Amino acid sequence: MNTQASYDRVADEYVRRLCDELRHKPLDRQLLDRFAASVRDIGPACELGCGPGHVTRYLREREIDISGVDLSAEMVARARALNPGITFHQGDMRALPVPDAMWAGIVAFYSLIHISRAEMVATLRELRRVLRPGGLLLLSFHLGDDFLHLDELWDQKVNVDFHHFRTPEMIGFLTAAGFEIEEAIERDPYPDVEHQSLRSYIFARRPASKP
Repeated sequence: MNTQASYDRVADEYVRRLCDELRHKPLDRQLLDRFAASVRDIGPACELGCGPGHVTRYLREREIDISGVDLSAEMVARARALNPGITFHQGDMRALPVPDAMWAGIVAFYSLIHISRAEMVATLRELRRVLRPGGLLLLSFHLGDDFLHLDELWDQKVNVDFHHFRTPEMIGFLTAAGFEIEEAIERDPYPDVEHQSLRSYIFARRPASKP
């Protein structure tokens, strides 16, 4: 079993637990609103690691031309059922089956946490490839140095790894992948809403003047 199969197994419970989470996270909504305002009139966007599509839907409601991609076929099926009118595809962010410069913006909310440090720069280079020059990336992750492996999640057998990162560390990965950093924001966890880890958000751009 791998990450894809693990999320296939927990898709229904993921929907039950997390599909309404943005209602309780004001900073997340604020940052997504900022992303929406930046890309709305420029071109299409994509959420990578979209899960059941609740973040994609939030952005579509802000009049963005956006689609979603997730590694898990079951998550994609839930996203399509829950969000009619939005396009969702199965895919791996490490090797996206889309042309160069496809999107004006990418959101990756807590999806890079499944990418190891050894693979991170190459993965971010792939995100840079599919962004247009000047395109915006908004990513988020759990803060720390921890590595967590789970064999069970929500009473289901899984085989999945979670990586925590420090903000300067992720900025280093982004810079090595050819991004320019706009801003990094950190926040404390919301009590009784989410896993109690510190969170980091980074806005980064593919440079407009470089190939």
